[in-house]
Amino acid sequence: MQQQNAADFGIADAKRVMGEVFAPWVQDLSLILERFDCDGPVDAAADWQPGAILRLPFSERLCRNGGMVCGQALMAFADTAMVVANLASNRGYRPMTTVDQTTHFMRAVTSSDVLADARVVRRGRTMSFGRVTLLSAQDNKPVAMVSSAFAML
Repeated sequence: MQQQNAADFGIADAKRVMGEVFAPWVQDLSLILERFDCDGPVDAAADWQPGAILRLPFSERLCRNGGMVCGQALMAFADTAMVVANLASNRGYRPMTTVDQTTHFMRAVTSSDVLADARVVRRGRTMSFGRVTLLSAQDNKPVAMVSSAFAML
């Protein structure tokens, strides 16, 4: 992984890292990085958090019986989205591993892309804590809430 000036790290760099570090089966999900936030807007609230918004395109291959996107796919999506949020918070790639992930499913999602709004709530020297809100792209209603912890290696 090539190092670069952290101030220059942006969405194109994050997309490149996604193609280099994620396992092939994660890349097969065809995730789309829609927004990448290293810096808050000028008028950002005091509680603004770095992160990213990703899209999981709908696929029948991700559905269980009844046409619902399976929980395993949603959990993998949330975990992957938090890795990208950590790229934003770190302003670059840093090896990391998931320590904990808790998912609260709120409703099923069928025949719709899913959006992940992933935010780093707190980043320390060796640990990062985050939250992901999964939303149905069809109606923008929450599907699941996820909290996670990552060890920075």
